[in-house]
Amino acid sequence: MRLGPLVIHANYLINLASEQRMLQTRSIQAFHDEIVRAMALGADFLVVHPGARGEATTEQAISTIVESVKQASKRAPMGGLRILIENTAGMGTAVGARLEEVGEILAGLRNLPVGACLDTAHLFAAGYDIKSEGGLASTIGQIDGAIGLENVPVIHANDSKIPLGGRVDRHEHIGKGKIGAEAFARILRHPRFGTTAPEGVTGRAFVAETPIDDPGDDRRNVAMLWELAGLKEHAPEAEKGFSMLTAALQRKMLIQRKTEKRKVNAGTQRRTKKKVRTKKGGAKKSSAKKKRG
Repeated sequence: MRLGPLVIHANYLINLASEQRMLQTRSIQAFHDEIVRAMALGADFLVVHPGARGEATTEQAISTIVESVKQASKRAPMGGLRILIENTAGMGTAVGARLEEVGEILAGLRNLPVGACLDTAHLFAAGYDIKSEGGLASTIGQIDGAIGLENVPVIHANDSKIPLGGRVDRHEHIGKGKIGAEAFARILRHPRFGTTAPEGVTGRAFVAETPIDDPGDDRRNVAMLWELAGLKEHAPEAEKGFSMLTAALQRKMLIQRKTEKRKVNAGTQRRTKKKVRTKKGGAKKSSAKKKRG
């Protein structure tokens, strides 16, 4: 049985919107390499962030993004691969926080096999209220108007550590963040976000990019998505201690946590010693004042 679709993500350092010619040239080459690798892997979708505009206007940046994607896709036969522009949370000068911006990029690339990948945490942080029933309906209408839901074959399903409109990209475990389990159940079961025609898109994929704080978090988040979608009986078991992380990555995370813990403990000890010295110093000054009196 074939597992799919295969969705891969381009390097986060790529900035297709850069106004700096050298960085733009390097980003175009890097994205071209990503396309070639995606084709070699037989991927169905290649997701990429639009980039940051710097001092340029949004209009200028969108034009640069369109030109960058066109240049990167030259001499790279796409076959069945489709490039997906991902919406952003709106941090700094990132392009793509507004659905209209993503729509304009796609319109400029109409002659290429492109579409959009929408991230739920990014939508929420950018100010789209997908938490409430009315807000979700309104957001779906805006997606349809700016992009077209038929052009969204992939959805990154992530909860958010950031409140509505916070414009910061911080993902959270499904149901544990500001969006919440109830809202995810509504999103996952909505016919317009479904995976079957005519209201949904056949083969649409939901991909989790949630944190891994403990071994097994990745599996538990996937199982939670299945449960909230009303498909618990089909969900993979979230075995205790199971993780999709390699043993090497687990060791690296363990070392990192121990290092962070030592730093926190060292900082606490320094603050405690400082307080003790301050108290002792205060007591001596007080005694000296009494003697002079």
